[in-house]
Amino acid sequence: MSSTRTYYNFTIIFLIAVLSVFFSSCNDDVFSTNPEDTLSFSTDTLTFDTVFTTIGSATAKIMVYNKNNVALKINRISIAGGKNSNFHINVDGSVNENNEFMDVEIRANDSMYVFVAVTVDPNMLNSPLLIEESINFDNNGVKQKIHLEAFGQDITVLRGAKITRATTLTATKPYLIYDSLIVSQKRTLKLAPGCKLYFHNNANLLVYGNLEAIGTADKPILLRGDRLDNIKFATPFPYNNVSGQWGGIYLLSSIGNHVFDHVNMNSGYVGIYFFNTDINNLPELKISNCKIHNFLLYGLVVKNGNVNVTNTEISNTSSYSVYLNGGLHEFTHCTIANYFNNSSVQPASRDKKPAVMIMNLNRIATMETRFYNCVISGSSENEFSLASRFESQYNGVFKNCYIRTQKALVLPQYTNIKWYNKNDTVFKSARYDYEKNTYFNFTPDSVSPARGIADKTISEKFPLDLNGNNRMEDGAPDAGAYEWKSLK
Repeated sequence: MSSTRTYYNFTIIFLIAVLSVFFSSCNDDVFSTNPEDTLSFSTDTLTFDTVFTTIGSATAKIMVYNKNNVALKINRISIAGGKNSNFHINVDGSVNENNEFMDVEIRANDSMYVFVAVTVDPNMLNSPLLIEESINFDNNGVKQKIHLEAFGQDITVLRGAKITRATTLTATKPYLIYDSLIVSQKRTLKLAPGCKLYFHNNANLLVYGNLEAIGTADKPILLRGDRLDNIKFATPFPYNNVSGQWGGIYLLSSIGNHVFDHVNMNSGYVGIYFFNTDINNLPELKISNCKIHNFLLYGLVVKNGNVNVTNTEISNTSSYSVYLNGGLHEFTHCTIANYFNNSSVQPASRDKKPAVMIMNLNRIATMETRFYNCVISGSSENEFSLASRFESQYNGVFKNCYIRTQKALVLPQYTNIKWYNKNDTVFKSARYDYEKNTYFNFTPDSVSPARGIADKTISEKFPLDLNGNNRMEDGAPDAGAYEWKSLK
């Protein structure tokens, strides 16, 4: 009797399963004609960041959902502008030159992808142009749409270009650099205020002559990668926040004279690589009011050259942020901060090299280093290293600085130094968490040990910090490139 009941129960369960599959199959074979069975979308507006003319964009995607218990046959999916639209769609793996798809089937409680790309024709306009369009869905007499928008920007493309005479790149249009931009020997390239250089993957600026990049506070010069879109994770974040998007700036002349003022550069392999093998000739480099941030290798490398750096941030590199080896080096009111590992989006981890490395071991040019009113900090226990055979005799001066090291250095070169304490909170934000929408902010925290320790007589020569705030307003200027400012 028991076995009969078991067999009976099994038979009932089997029949229910078969009928469920049957009716489910029927739901997919029979398409709804009810206007109330509408579509749902992952977004009602798809926005592209600025798109360079003729270059195109990365592809974005939209999810189309059928949340009904019956299959739908979408009568028509199309872009309003048809084949002449700047936007192009791929519907569930299919393309159509007219941007039009008929009788698209979507099963009950299922979804499909619509991929969207945009290409902008040259518009001969110097400022970005808004382009708007829509994807239209016609289903059982019900019309639904997704709004599309993008900004198109005309751009000047320089592909393997070589500067063979005195040249100025202006702010009229951005420049897109492919295969590196080369400045010939004894020639000078000038970048005008507001000039923007976008570098393609692995592209560099190779300077065998001179470089003058002089911007202003209102019109800074921009050097960055050419990816303007976002990485599509659950919470999208910009490619521009990920290091290694382009190469770097290489200054390679033994007699070069270079100026960087109000220049922002970020997210390449190397910021500025100032390299010279001729110890009898020392090229000159002046950096002021600049931000060199988020590089996969180095921020600033100086080998046998004279460098003067003021009111500048050099931050977040996987190796040395600043490397000095030969020449005369002076840093005033600079923030050198390496929290590369505190970003959740980097393609590589930081090694154990300090933020600042001063190397005085090899046969190099005469070497002297001065740091005034600076901050040297980071996520490692030791962010400052001086390698010299006779460290106590090294020709250097370090005054009124905050320095993170494992232990205080008791040597004649160091005066009025605030050394690291494990409980220090130095900056407002030393992390990048894209999910929480927080980014690095190297302005001193209200309780920062860098506050009020700067030498006033030096600060008076540089009264405005990198944000344009007055250092002398409270009579106690802070070390570093930024002055703490009350929100009141």
